Amino acid sequence: MPPSSATITPLPGGPFSPDLYARAWSSIPHPTRPLIATAHEKSVTVYSLSTLTKHLSLTGGHSRSVRSVAWQPCTTTSSSSSPSQKLRLVTGSFDSTAGLWSFDEKEKSTFSLEKNMNNKQLGEEEEGEEDEEEWEFNLVLEGHENEIKSIAFSPSGQFLATCSRDKTVWIWEEVDEDEWETVAVLSEHEGDVKCVAWAPSEYSGKGGRFYGTDCLASASYDDTVRIWREDGDGEWVCVFVIEGFGGTVWSLEWEKEKRVMMNDEKEGKGKTRMSRLVTACQDGGVKVWELVEEEEEVEEDGGKGDWSVPNRMRRELREEWRCVGEMPKVHTREVYSVAWSGETGVLASTGGDGRVVLYGEEEKEEEEEKKKKEWKVLTVLEGAHGPYEVNHVTWCKRWDKGTERKGEEEMLVTTGDDGVVMPWEVRFS
Repeated sequence: MPPSSATITPLPGGPFSPDLYARAWSSIPHPTRPLIATAHEKSVTVYSLSTLTKHLSLTGGHSRSVRSVAWQPCTTTSSSSSPSQKLRLVTGSFDSTAGLWSFDEKEKSTFSLEKNMNNKQLGEEEEGEEDEEEWEFNLVLEGHENEIKSIAFSPSGQFLATCSRDKTVWIWEEVDEDEWETVAVLSEHEGDVKCVAWAPSEYSGKGGRFYGTDCLASASYDDTVRIWREDGDGEWVCVFVIEGFGGTVWSLEWEKEKRVMMNDEKEGKGKTRMSRLVTACQDGGVKVWELVEEEEEVEEDGGKGDWSVPNRMRRELREEWRCVGEMPKVHTREVYSVAWSGETGVLASTGGDGRVVLYGEEEKEEEEEKKKKEWKVLTVLEGAHGPYEVNHVTWCKRWDKGTERKGEEEMLVTTGDDGVVMPWEVRFS
């Protein structure tokens, strides 16, 4: 049963320490390790999710503020069939470059990342600058003309997407370890590109409808979201444009693969459908979108602006996406960030009004035994960071001593203009 209500309270031991004392943009958890990386000023601070304390800082790679950060999934490269043993992340900066950082656990066997965090949890002295020296600034990716706003890795880690104030999205491919090349520059947006996100799993569609399995979404100041795929000739093309927003689309996130599988198994379908996409907008709106499958008939909206297809798009590459959920309007200002729980399916949003809002999805019976899914507000947390704006919210796994299910139970983490990274405990009923 979906939750009917929720409570959000500060996690014991929080906030993460020390405070950053400067505007912090976002905090991104590692997909499998007890680490979370926060972008702020010209650096990235990595915190331990075990101790809620600083693990290290990565500095010296950029001349202006770091706006975004992304952890690379474990990958294989063309020179090796085994997964890379490097822990790697990429930083996107206002200096228009992206930087690749790495920590080689195989070569530096004298230093164990996990051991160091465990030592800190036991109260032993931190290693400080020695820890930071273990990380290497390997590579700078150049090409954007203005600030990089967002970066994201594809599920395989093979592709990296970057977007910028220069109205473009760049797709980079790792051709060998620490060697990247540009495979596409996407320039169809008419405004700054605010956010990029890859669909979490491969999905080729029914009947071979799609040419590529990777799917990228980009959100822009031109009040649209674009869906991109690789065609049969290796070119990246826009297959759909989502419109009908009340201003800039600040954030978007895909439904987690685990939730897709759980929902489809519950309905007896198996894993057949594409992940849904949630968007957050300048007008305070939060909406959920889904791909229309081939066999479904779609009536065009008569020019109302809910969806559109560029005239230059080849017919065979056309997809259709529709809005299937709209959150009750709670936010009074821009929604800067939205996050989708992989465990409960609960959505979280936050933004300029300092609120954190949770939404749950429920089914309602309609005529002729039809079921319709609707979203309702589970709880509203006022002033999560006092009078300051909250720039980012994310779900991540708990590894602290207060949980009995380390690496399984979820918590919320918010990042604000006050330089505080705050963990929150969420309870459902």
